Amino acid sequence: MNKSATSDVIIIGAGAVGGMLAYQLAQSKFRVTLIEAGPRIDRGMADQRFQDAVDKSPNAPYVSTRHAPHPMRSDDYYVQAGPDTFNGSYLRGVGGTSWHWTGFAARFRPNDFQMHTRYGVGVDWPVGYDQLTGFYETVEKEWGVAGFPEFDHGAPRSKDFPMPGIPMSYSDNQIKKAVQDLGWTVGPFIHARNSLTFDDRPPCCGNATCVPICPIGAKYDGSVHVAKAEAAGATLMVDTVVDKIIVGKDRQISGIHFRKANGETGTAVAKIYILCAHAIETPKLLLISAQEHAPNGVANHSDTVGRYLLTQVDLDTRALARQPLYPYRGPTTTGGIMEFRDGDFRREYGAVGTSFMNRGWKFATGPMETASRLVGTGLHGAALIKALNDRTQRELAINSSVETLPDRENRVVPDFSRRDTFGIPRPKIHFNIDDYTLRGLAEVRKRHDAIVAALDCTETVTDPHTTANAIIAGTARMGVNPADSVVDPYCRSHDHANLFIIGTSNFPTMPINAPTMTAVALGLRSLEQIRSDLHAGRFNA
Repeated sequence: MNKSATSDVIIIGAGAVGGMLAYQLAQSKFRVTLIEAGPRIDRGMADQRFQDAVDKSPNAPYVSTRHAPHPMRSDDYYVQAGPDTFNGSYLRGVGGTSWHWTGFAARFRPNDFQMHTRYGVGVDWPVGYDQLTGFYETVEKEWGVAGFPEFDHGAPRSKDFPMPGIPMSYSDNQIKKAVQDLGWTVGPFIHARNSLTFDDRPPCCGNATCVPICPIGAKYDGSVHVAKAEAAGATLMVDTVVDKIIVGKDRQISGIHFRKANGETGTAVAKIYILCAHAIETPKLLLISAQEHAPNGVANHSDTVGRYLLTQVDLDTRALARQPLYPYRGPTTTGGIMEFRDGDFRREYGAVGTSFMNRGWKFATGPMETASRLVGTGLHGAALIKALNDRTQRELAINSSVETLPDRENRVVPDFSRRDTFGIPRPKIHFNIDDYTLRGLAEVRKRHDAIVAALDCTETVTDPHTTANAIIAGTARMGVNPADSVVDPYCRSHDHANLFIIGTSNFPTMPINAPTMTAVALGLRSLEQIRSDLHAGRFNA
């Protein structure tokens, strides 16, 4: 067993949050060790892997390694305990899940932080919009966020977006005309993708494969700031799985035990430990670390670790419009309906985000599958090409996501009887879609039907609802009461003063916007306490 050199800070998880924190701390000349379970990701190789893959799932470009497996399907890594299937997709590698995120970079709205006060459901956050505004601005500047000032998505701004907005697609604008008589507004989204050359990364060229990979790096991902952290002096350990957080007699964290892909084991020590391993691996690690001085698991005196798992629930509709929409170009999604994302209706049912998908009916494989069906009808040659062009250019794809409410019994626990390929317990998921969300889905179906009718569509198919692939939150919620939360408003563990747990796992609720920007903003806010502790010499390694 090896013992690593002492650090000021150890960060577990080299994703969007961990990478940003490592960069900020390394810039301040602190000794930072960043530990990532998965490998470095080569963009060119990942892009080729995606092109070669038969299954074009969000994780198709990324190797699920023996030592750091991640979900490729809903049942190959997760142990599903029902009653509903949980589909949350994430990956383990340098840059984390931001490699295959859509790239939406809207802030949460002020009301999103006060669900109980405003609407009588869910809970309030222990922080509010005004407390995060400055940190949102920092994230936008670091990422290079693109947006249109007139579309702030309900989050008031005092500064312009760093870059001009990404324009809506031809398809968005045709839908906009068709639904205006319904009284709905179709507007552009806010993107963490370049509209201009920024930070040595090119502008978006419209590959329509943002999920699962931007082949040119125009879309931001966490590997950008991991590289900057290394350049500033941080140490990155890859292919290194942390399998135990060690708690001392004084209830402070005294080290972490790790296992490398090559079988080497070791212990790393620091003054402060930051856990940024996303909302499934974070509670799993805390719970498998149960020991003498943390018998219920690390940071789990409240029995709240792993509980209150949050996501969104998706509904997808496909149809053929009468007039061409020309999908399969542009970013995956550039526009959607602005209404229904907030309002008094949230007292009764969930907020909804409705987007129009530039990727057509099925990204990457849609035209080939259509061609196969047409060949089956006897078409070939010029007639096949004409029919294929006619159908694919009229494909309409609508996606709506509905928020869920926090439920103590929606949870993640380690399954010690079923282990992954590295011998670590797999995450067992208990999840139930609540009535609040189901009522929101009923409203969504009506809206999808209205959109399809406005475009005079045929061949309409609405899939069964599913939990969202992209959204995973909760499981280490923040709060002021140690009896029902895991961390305080600065993401410091209630149980262990030198442990910070930061990311989407902190969220008390999961509004309809993408969570990544808010997770990173929470991390930047926590730096105030982390830097203060380090400067004061509060903890010893």
